[in-house]
Amino acid sequence: MKHTPTILAEFEEYLKQNDLTLAQFAEYSGVHQRTLSNWITQHRPVSVQQLDRITLAMGLPEGYFYELYIENYIIDLPPNWRRIEPLLYRCAELDKLDAIRRMVGHIMDNPLYSPRLFDIAEALFAQGRHAAALLLYENVAEVEKYQHSERLAICQYRIFTIQVGDDQSLNLRAATLFEAFVERLDETNQLDALKDLANVYRSLREWDRLDATAKKMRDKAEIQYSMRHQQKKREHNESVKKLSRPMFVYITYADLLCASVCEAQGDYEQALQYTYAYSDLDWVLETDEDTLYWIKLYQHWAEGNTYVYKLLSGDLSTLHNYVKYIMSSSDNTEKEMVANLINIIMAANQYQIDVDDILLRFETEIDSIAQQQSSTDMYTHQVVPEQTTRFKYELAKYYLNRGSYSHGFKYLLDVLSKSLAINKEDFFIRCIRLFEQFKEFSDLKAYVKYESLVNEGRTERLFYY
Repeated sequence: MKHTPTILAEFEEYLKQNDLTLAQFAEYSGVHQRTLSNWITQHRPVSVQQLDRITLAMGLPEGYFYELYIENYIIDLPPNWRRIEPLLYRCAELDKLDAIRRMVGHIMDNPLYSPRLFDIAEALFAQGRHAAALLLYENVAEVEKYQHSERLAICQYRIFTIQVGDDQSLNLRAATLFEAFVERLDETNQLDALKDLANVYRSLREWDRLDATAKKMRDKAEIQYSMRHQQKKREHNESVKKLSRPMFVYITYADLLCASVCEAQGDYEQALQYTYAYSDLDWVLETDEDTLYWIKLYQHWAEGNTYVYKLLSGDLSTLHNYVKYIMSSSDNTEKEMVANLINIIMAANQYQIDVDDILLRFETEIDSIAQQQSSTDMYTHQVVPEQTTRFKYELAKYYLNRGSYSHGFKYLLDVLSKSLAINKEDFFIRCIRLFEQFKEFSDLKAYVKYESLVNEGRTERLFYY
């Protein structure tokens, strides 16, 4: 029979080797002598906090004894939350995910502990410890999978939020799995959930799904907005969960998203109608500072997008005004600049116009686009990288068509590499077709890199073309 080591045995051996008494160790570690004595003589477990002090006093790394603590005092014993809860938090702090898995597997033998585990997951999520929180959410969701509880829906929402990353095929799977749980969330959470789903579908260019999600968000937001103001007329106290944005924004954002669907489909006239809708905000009743900020922002976007849709419709006279609009927007964010520049280069490619002077004017901004910072915001994390990749593809096409091959191949190979990294098949195939169209003008270095990336795609079996 295999002998299971114990923390206590290692502690007693440490005292012996260092010729220390309990009193001496207690004074050095800050753990009361009686606590140490009860641990040795009565096998009464120390707390996680006391274990940390003992570990530090023994000169061992943080969390050194956690696996043994689980083995000695948690597994095969009735769950004791005074030990388990602080240990879960400490394991999360130290990224000891295997230890968390083992504890959770022990705890979830009894589904009655699901609510407590969910509360810990929520706390870890709020702290940004997403890897640890994900393990807890997944276990709670598994235990409650046959229930129609709001807790299950929130678990699925959190899992979706955590899992969305760079791999677009995995993002589509995460979004598809979560979509079925949106209606189980409370009405307020549904709006943010639909907003996040819409942003993923937008980044994936899943236009039909985006259109349906945006319209569903608008319908729900319009009903809630109307009910909220009817309720305010009847009563002054309002107990509504705080949304991430003012409620009217979910209505205007739905119009903006529907406009982007029409743009992708080439229906610029309908895109203009949606744009006019979110520019006219006289119906918004709130007058607080946050509301006024968002109203100004949407009117600013509407002005720019009006230029865009007219420009893409072939009204090239708007290009000058659009550039003036961009330059007058001194507070342009990175995501706005990416969107603005891609509109210009798409129009240039569509109507074969020379925009070299405009690209030169925004040379600094174009160079900085490649230096993206990670973000926890679903829009910035999902939509901006997709737009940046699309911008570089259009830029590559523009330079190649104009005979500026060194610039063109530089951007094209960058997009090809990025498409491979994020599993974006459509961009990968489009890059191959564009390279093949101009490959006679590529130098040896560019051609070798191209062949290497294409072979990598074949080897990993990521793409079929």
